[in-house]
Amino acid sequence: MMTQLLGKPAEQRFIQTGVSWESFKAIQSGFAGSPGVRLFYYEGELEILSTSLEHEIVKGNIGYLLEDFMLNQGMEFVATGSFSQEKEAVASAQADESYCFGVRKSIPDLAIEVVIPSGGPDKLKRYKALGVQEVWFWEDGEISVYQLVLTNYQKANKSQFVKGINLERLAQCAAIESRPQAVREFRQNQ
Repeated sequence: MMTQLLGKPAEQRFIQTGVSWESFKAIQSGFAGSPGVRLFYYEGELEILSTSLEHEIVKGNIGYLLEDFMLNQGMEFVATGSFSQEKEAVASAQADESYCFGVRKSIPDLAIEVVIPSGGPDKLKRYKALGVQEVWFWEDGEISVYQLVLTNYQKANKSQFVKGINLERLAQCAAIESRPQAVREFRQNQ
């Protein structure tokens, strides 16, 4: 029996407009080392997000299951986690998980966001400014895939980088609280 995460956890989100890049960098350094706090910036808009335990469970499961799948497929990748990706004075984002394929790059090929309160695809503007080729949003037990085509993101049914993965199953298993149970369920039905 799968134990799924229930309800909408209390994550807090604060947005402030009219913030200069210099002010953002000062605020960012003030939060350095604060677990569970993520900062985003796009053209004067600052977003501060506190994450919940549920968010961290889903994020961890997605990363583990995805990496297990890619290792079993023999894929070459660099897991770059949630490091800050920045384009000075324009955008800064911290994906929940991110990956470069082949070799390490300054901007990852794939960024993954776990969206528990709301606001998935509206974050695409940040990733577009950074040039991230593919972004996944896990929200309400589903994964939405967006691929950068020329200058805009288009919704896609599958990943251009992680071929053959069952995204529907990945999304469902990511919400299982027990990591071993999530792995068993994912491997059994992949």
